[in-house]
Amino acid sequence: MDRGGYNQKRGGYARGDGGHGRARGRGRDFHQPPRQPADSARGRGTAGRGQPTPPQPQWLPRQRNTTAGGTTTTTGSGTAPPNPNPIPLPSNPHPPSQQVVPVPGMGTSSDSAKMISPIRRPDSGGRVAVRTKPLHVNHFPVKFNPKSRIMHYNVDVGPQSPPQPGRPPKRISKTELAMIRDKLFLDHPDSLPLGMTAYDGEKNIFSKVPLPEEPFAVEVSKGEDDRPTGYVVTLTLVNVLEMSKLEDYIRGRALSIPRVILQGVDVVFKENPIKCTVPIGGCFYPMNPKFRETNLQPGVIAVGGFQHTLKPTRQGLSLCLDYSVLSFKKKMPVLDFLHEQIHGFNLREFRRFRKQVESVLIGLKVHVTHRRTKQKYTVSCLTPKDTRQITFPAMDAQGNPAGQLSLVGYFLDRYQIDIRYKDIPALDFGGNKTNYVPMELCVLVEGQRYPKDQLDKYAARSLKEMSLPPPRVRQAAIQEMVNSSCGPCGGGIVENFEMNVSTSMTTVTGRVIGPPKLKLSDPNGRTIPMALTPEKCQWNLVEKSMVDGKAVECWGILDFTMGSDCVFSSYRFVSKLIEKYNKFGITMKEPVCTEKTNMWKLGNYNQLSELLEKINDGVFRRHRRRLQFLLCVMASKDQGYKCLKWIAETKVGIVTQCCLSGNANIAKDQYLTNLALKINAKIGGSNVELVNRLPHFEGDGHVMFIGADVNHPGARDGNSPSIAAVVASVNWPAANRYAARVCAQDHRTEKILNFGDVCLELVSCYERLNGAKPEKIVIFRDGVSESQFQMVLGEELQDLKRTFQRANYSPTITLIVAQKRHQTRLFPSPPENETAATRGNVLPGTVVDTVIIHPFEFDFYLVSHHGSLGTSKPTHYHVLWDEHNFTSDKLQKLIYDMCFIFARCTKPVSLVPPVYYADLAAYRGRQYYEAKMGMQSPYSATSSSSSPLASSSISSATSSSNDVDFYKLHSDVENVMFFV
Repeated sequence: MDRGGYNQKRGGYARGDGGHGRARGRGRDFHQPPRQPADSARGRGTAGRGQPTPPQPQWLPRQRNTTAGGTTTTTGSGTAPPNPNPIPLPSNPHPPSQQVVPVPGMGTSSDSAKMISPIRRPDSGGRVAVRTKPLHVNHFPVKFNPKSRIMHYNVDVGPQSPPQPGRPPKRISKTELAMIRDKLFLDHPDSLPLGMTAYDGEKNIFSKVPLPEEPFAVEVSKGEDDRPTGYVVTLTLVNVLEMSKLEDYIRGRALSIPRVILQGVDVVFKENPIKCTVPIGGCFYPMNPKFRETNLQPGVIAVGGFQHTLKPTRQGLSLCLDYSVLSFKKKMPVLDFLHEQIHGFNLREFRRFRKQVESVLIGLKVHVTHRRTKQKYTVSCLTPKDTRQITFPAMDAQGNPAGQLSLVGYFLDRYQIDIRYKDIPALDFGGNKTNYVPMELCVLVEGQRYPKDQLDKYAARSLKEMSLPPPRVRQAAIQEMVNSSCGPCGGGIVENFEMNVSTSMTTVTGRVIGPPKLKLSDPNGRTIPMALTPEKCQWNLVEKSMVDGKAVECWGILDFTMGSDCVFSSYRFVSKLIEKYNKFGITMKEPVCTEKTNMWKLGNYNQLSELLEKINDGVFRRHRRRLQFLLCVMASKDQGYKCLKWIAETKVGIVTQCCLSGNANIAKDQYLTNLALKINAKIGGSNVELVNRLPHFEGDGHVMFIGADVNHPGARDGNSPSIAAVVASVNWPAANRYAARVCAQDHRTEKILNFGDVCLELVSCYERLNGAKPEKIVIFRDGVSESQFQMVLGEELQDLKRTFQRANYSPTITLIVAQKRHQTRLFPSPPENETAATRGNVLPGTVVDTVIIHPFEFDFYLVSHHGSLGTSKPTHYHVLWDEHNFTSDKLQKLIYDMCFIFARCTKPVSLVPPVYYADLAAYRGRQYYEAKMGMQSPYSATSSSSSPLASSSISSATSSSNDVDFYKLHSDVENVMFFV
């Protein structure tokens, strides 16, 4: 819902990401009551096909030189001069010459483009600061012997006995593989020393000592009365990892990152946590004993844990470890779990609760208590009959049928257990064999995740509080996990590989950049300059107004609350909103139309399409102009919201602003202010601008900022497309209004396949609005990891260059990756007082570009927002390409200043706005897809007639979700900020 820019960031509670300031709008765009701003397309790649290859221009991909030449590498063994402290940097931050890099399709091979390296750091770091502050960072230096070697072995595991003819070989689970490995090494401690090896749980073992390359027979039993299963394990040496290559990279003597070595070392650091904790999604949660624990609701607890990564930095290899929290089901007997999960549950009335029991238990993993075994069983279903009625065929010693045996009798004869609850179903574990076990003999397996979206509101609040500790609490938790016996440094494994981890956090000096001067207006339209301080980088609109408030002369209301318990008080709300606009000195007229309907129409595609089209056409006939926006009031949050946005923005061409009737009826002053900010941005106004031009671009010439992001489906979704979004600024020098393009691409595809075409379309939009094309372009790319930098440089950027070349267009380009999914945290040293402004966090504008950054590439960490909740997470900016000769100071100041002109906040946000907007637009595309998948039948029998739009909806809605037209924005919407 329109959250006024105050939403939970992605990553959720498991990542424990606090420090609000990034208004990601992850949920919906309903407008919520005022609160502190939260930190919380598939192209077909046909461009240029069948066209002659034009001559290669001089503006094609260029790189800064390291000394006097470029840093482009053509092989993985490229070298570069060493850097100071400990890596020397080039004395000239802006070399006089740049080298043209071959581009695929331009008369060169495609291989050369894949090896383009990110640019090197232009200087030794920034110097500008209004103050400096010592900081602790959760990076722990790792010392290693550069002369040591790690042997990498492939592990092949197969059954000792071949499968029966016609049957496929049985899949060996990761749990079984771990048991096989442990049993094998325990059986052969001399030749297979367990403590000198690390296993990734599948096909790879890394060893500090040579291991015999021969087949081994091993037998593993899952329980005391289980027949042992025989396996054959073969180890094959596939690589020898030379730690000297990692040392060369860290010291700047090699340009190609040794990923294979880092992956092997990462497995070594995860060996001990995997044995001692419950690993989930890259995080580790200690259970015996628990590191942190909170009861959330009956049968559910929150457990604290950690996640870690290894990073090559200026100080060498570093272990970066952060705190994490996740909700789990308690380890308890199944029957106790049912009593805690199901309100009023009564075993004597089991039939009445059967459906609820099935929904709670199916899919859970359990242990059995009637015999000693480590085996986990997954609940497939409940037996159709009660336990006392269940029978199954008995077999004699020779395996011949011997009549029927009751389940109750079996447990009494075999295990001397008299089943107590005979008049309820048993659990069926599925599989090829009959596997029924009474519920009273089953216990939930420890460490089963409980979905946070199923928590009640009180439990969700408790989980959030535990996930967002203040800096001093988070720092202590991190320090405790580094020293823990179940952490990555415990167990002696790391030391066996000739590595040692310092348990003291890294100390760095943080620089605080001064905030920019802002431009607002007073109610009479006069410009008001506003100076901010580092301690208070926020403002309000009391006796002030937006710098460019657009008059609201043609707007309407669509009221979905008819017949609900929370009816919308239209007259009272409109009068208050108009009064608020009058205080801003902005004209707002009465709505030109008001329609009332029921909430159920939100879920019916045709009904909603006809209603929106009727409103749109009716207003145009009566007033000879289109609606500026349509205020949509809903009685409650509803999935039909997604359908409303999809139809309005892609089919009809109406900008909508949604709100809940409960909040609108109260209409608090701050709520109305936030609503006005969003409306003004959506209809083309400007809320806040900078007094001075953005740093580094003070001269003549148009500049465009582009943001790009890809929204991927959830981890358990194996079919939905990924949604790509590209946004671009369309005004200069204010650079605070953006146009967006949204499209779908293959499932979990990160590369934006038609990036060049989309960007060229946005350039054309800029030209139509400004009469000139931008001469300089700065691209911010979100959501890519270091391993994908080559894809962005060698494919996306090259596609952009080729597309611009065909259009005879040659702007200069800078490409920067913005990363939020990392574990680096900054802690003031000594700790700050927990004032209302910072809650003990570092100040907005804090930059770190020494010690913990890349050994020689151009990157830095920036905290641009107020850490009002939890611990601030800095954004990591990594420059991949630069044709504008940025210095560290200029680029850091540029990005920080831009964080002040996000449309729906009156304080700086945590992420540079182009990326922020791209994220919002990509998520809106995800909502379009979900609307199509979740809507009712596209044609309603109750509708006797349908408009051309509604009648065409059948084929549109049932077409491929990757169809370009499915996500194509309506021409009346595509160049305005509908997504805020």
